[in-house]
Amino acid sequence: MTSPTRDRRATTFFLGFLVVALLVAGGLSYFASGDPDGLDTVTLTGCQLDDEGEPLSGSCIANSAEDHALADSPFADYAVGGGEGTVGIAGVVGVLVTLAVAGGLFWVLRRRDPQ
Repeated sequence: MTSPTRDRRATTFFLGFLVVALLVAGGLSYFASGDPDGLDTVTLTGCQLDDEGEPLSGSCIANSAEDHALADSPFADYAVGGGEGTVGIAGVVGVLVTLAVAGGLFWVLRRRDPQ
């Protein structure tokens, strides 16, 4: 059995963890770079780009790229509905979904005392 003090400490820790995770996901996501990452840069090697950064001519991997099947989903491009100022909301939802899935897995797979 666990003592009430130990239960209170665990609850305080997990609530603190949740608050920090939500603050990081909701606040710091606005500072993430919108510039292409290394993979995007490599796939564009060998192509001439138009004004919007899309491949115009040349031979590169990006010329054969297609949209993902979920490109029109609510959280595509790490934003809610593709909106510019909604990356924080998408980050918070991502944290909540990840913690819910992890918590569910821990609950299902936990050790139980044989009775």
